[in-house]
Amino acid sequence: MKPNNPRDHLATHDVLNQPPLPGDFDLFNDPAMQDSLAMAASRLIKYGGTDSTLAQQAKHFGNFGKLAGSEHSRELGRLANENPPILRAFDARGRRIDEIEYHPAYHQLMTMGLDNNVASIAWTSKNAGHIAHAALGQMMSWPDTGVGCPMTMTYAVVPVLQNDEWAAKNWLPGALAGKYDQRCCPPEEKYGLTFGMAMTEKQGGSDLRANTTKAKTTNDGEAELTGHKWFCSAPMSDAFLTLAYEDKGLSCFLVPKWKPDGSRNAIEIQRLKDKMGDRSNASSEIEYRGAWAKRIGEPGRGIATIINMAHHTRFDCVSGSAAGMRKSVKLAAHHVSYRTAFQRKLIDQPLMQNTLADLALESEAAMALAFAVAASFDAAPHSPYQAALSRVLTPIAKYWVCKRQPSVVAETLECLGGVGFVEETGMPNLFRTSPLNSIWEGSGNVIALDIMRAMNNEKVSAILADDMSRIGDEITDLRPLTDWLIENSNADPRLFAERAAIAFAADALPAGPLREAWISLRLQSPSHIWGANAAQIDREALLKRTQGW
Repeated sequence: MKPNNPRDHLATHDVLNQPPLPGDFDLFNDPAMQDSLAMAASRLIKYGGTDSTLAQQAKHFGNFGKLAGSEHSRELGRLANENPPILRAFDARGRRIDEIEYHPAYHQLMTMGLDNNVASIAWTSKNAGHIAHAALGQMMSWPDTGVGCPMTMTYAVVPVLQNDEWAAKNWLPGALAGKYDQRCCPPEEKYGLTFGMAMTEKQGGSDLRANTTKAKTTNDGEAELTGHKWFCSAPMSDAFLTLAYEDKGLSCFLVPKWKPDGSRNAIEIQRLKDKMGDRSNASSEIEYRGAWAKRIGEPGRGIATIINMAHHTRFDCVSGSAAGMRKSVKLAAHHVSYRTAFQRKLIDQPLMQNTLADLALESEAAMALAFAVAASFDAAPHSPYQAALSRVLTPIAKYWVCKRQPSVVAETLECLGGVGFVEETGMPNLFRTSPLNSIWEGSGNVIALDIMRAMNNEKVSAILADDMSRIGDEITDLRPLTDWLIENSNADPRLFAERAAIAFAADALPAGPLREAWISLRLQSPSHIWGANAAQIDREALLKRTQGW
């Protein structure tokens, strides 16, 4: 909330040496965004794609960067998180409705994102759609990350819907509509649809084969589901992909909020989760009580079907964590640019320069790596090389970037001092949210094992080795690291993921001070604490990129 003309001459003191409120940001004008887009576009062109969408959408990106970066949008995020959703399981006469009541700010944020094509542009653009999605999605993370969950799942469900004739006809148009319709009513009455996912159960978690939900299936793939789901985020969605056992094994099903006859489906919300962050988004436990569903994909191939959706949600985890880091660095840079300590502005103090430059570097590398993943998605349809590389690059980026975010946000919070621990700065909410993406769609060990699973594919491992050889040839300082990665593909999965991420991030950064700083601080002279060795890099170049946009 921006106050109007607050008093700074108080009865006991004058309010001095306090930075102004952050105000509006032009998110698309961030040098990190611009360079990451350019590097991703160059990568896409190299592998036979075209980036014409990015030029055509430049005005849209610029307008959205101002909208999402506005103080008003951040205020909507504050309101949505301070007034979390409420479960309305029954109406006034005791009939089940299983609806979620949201603060109006939540609906305004959903409209902002979906109506500006955050979830749809990857599929409606002729080229560079995933790069465009990364740009819009990262900017949308600034007002609020909670609403990003339903947008991500609506984006990520498209490949699954496309591969099923029934789903493509009946559900795909709503996913691609680029419109938010908050009404709880049958899908044919709505002008835009959102989608969710419900996979994990209490007894299994990531071990999906331990699921117990049962499907009573007919010959045409229609089914009645009975069972529970431990996590169902965005339970107000119009339909969900879920897993259940039928005679032929664990299959994937689409479960709509409403049955084909227009009646409410038997999906009962048991409770909403009391989460540490992303409180604007409802996450729930649900039960299927003979819920109507339709099989998507082949019987017994449920994990293989739904993993295509998970592959895309993992990409958004990377992108969202990169955005969270960049936001925290920008807020810290704003604060220290005005705050004075010991007769000098904090930004002019050498230790603060070291710390903030190191944090800024991490945010730049995270953003560049996220856009590199996006480029691999866009190149994959016409480049078997990039399709195979994407299979391992995505979990590597997910492992590294999502794990780095909590530490970055904690240190940027410290840059503000005690006030950083106060809710009004927005930093506590950023910190509470920061661990989520490392957990969502596979925590660290699960992702590390998935990297090794990908490397067991001879084609994928050969292409990764080829790409490491290319990186070593082009960036000679990385040759010892890339040689190690080629020769040690069976190393400890977490160690392999970390080292591969450092190499891929260096390749994603533009040549010059940024790349040189990354190699210096992450490979040649690494430290365990932010800023410890940063006096040896070009701090001025990094700090300048965090200010004035």
